[in-house]
Amino acid sequence: MGSWVEFFGVVRGMEDGRPIQALEYQAYQEMAIREMRSILERLDAKNPCLRARIIHRIGVIPVGENAIYVGIASAHRGEGFTLLASFMDCLKRDVPIWKVRSIPC
Repeated sequence: MGSWVEFFGVVRGMEDGRPIQALEYQAYQEMAIREMRSILERLDAKNPCLRARIIHRIGVIPVGENAIYVGIASAHRGEGFTLLASFMDCLKRDVPIWKVRSIPC
């Protein structure tokens, strides 16, 4: 391993131009895990990674806390950064994790 790339998705204090205190997420967990693994396998073909760690929280997540963490180990940083960016794009589009509501201040 020559690189470990990390991403922390932090809940912002604004949603649709209004201040919030938290976001609430729901997921179809079994399908979400399967889909995340599938995405990593597809992306690994172009940008090999050695290991991945993904944590996406569900339930109510207060402003300032992490909603998602992704860590990617790869031989070179370029592969890790590319895989991580592509993974996040696919996750938002394809994985059954939904932002249910924002909780206003």
